[in-house]
Amino acid sequence: MSTQTITVTDYAKFALAGAIGCGVTHGSMTPIDVIKTRIQLEPTVYNTGLFGSFKKIVANEGAGALLTGLGPTVLGYSLQGAFKFGGYELFKKTFIDLLGYQTAVQYKDAIYIGSAAIAEFFADIALCPLEATRIRLVSQPTFANGLVGGFARIFKEEGAGSFYNGFTPILCKQIPYNIAKFLTYERASQAIYSFIPTPKDQLSSVATTGINLGAGVIAGCMAAFISQPADTLLSKVNKTKKAPGQSTMGLLAQLAKETGVRGSFAGLPTRLFMVGTLTSLQFALYGSIKGALGCAPAVELGAGGH
Repeated sequence: MSTQTITVTDYAKFALAGAIGCGVTHGSMTPIDVIKTRIQLEPTVYNTGLFGSFKKIVANEGAGALLTGLGPTVLGYSLQGAFKFGGYELFKKTFIDLLGYQTAVQYKDAIYIGSAAIAEFFADIALCPLEATRIRLVSQPTFANGLVGGFARIFKEEGAGSFYNGFTPILCKQIPYNIAKFLTYERASQAIYSFIPTPKDQLSSVATTGINLGAGVIAGCMAAFISQPADTLLSKVNKTKKAPGQSTMGLLAQLAKETGVRGSFAGLPTRLFMVGTLTSLQFALYGSIKGALGCAPAVELGAGGH
């Protein structure tokens, strides 16, 4: 394992598998994400939970409203997935090579955390403009007709810099989210494999996919809980214009004070359901797509991994 070579082609395949996994899962969850965002932005209007809010949106705006933001969701999270999964594998291997395999095994949690954090930073640079567009489309249904129109209007009226108004909160949300996601997944999958007498390389693809799904659910719920307050602020900061001379951090402080601890967890049950489901599907798809693409196995620090 310590002498394993991973080529540029392998990393490209990791990135492609991550892009497909994240794009498909986030795209399929668009209706849930629309409901979650509405609950966060208008908690007094959408105050009847997931199913009640679903009925209210369909009754007032039609079923098509549940697909608002589908374009930027698929494109944005495909780009993010490529950087997130491909970058995670790249930085994990880089740290292992720098430290040496045996030392890396001793400090594997630190490597998981560092790799996830750095990969997510670059992933968020790609995601932020599209996430800003998605939130604007969901929060203001008459703003534009889809990705191209919404992106172009924001660029024309507010300038390119406005796409990164939410960059600080997206980092505050996504970096802890991604750390919790990968660290919990690695640990959960290792724990599951340790209870199974059959060696990992002898398990069927169905069994492996099942383990990926189970570990992914645990990872997704942990990641959703940890990042929920920042997710709420991100939804609000992309809807709220800054006062003249106000910094992004100043706006965040203002919104955090207005929202409060209770308000920052608005929509948590919906998000736990959404993120737990999509994270488990992401890891299952990622593993399956890597197999289909003939990827080299990712470097593992102990039993389990992906």
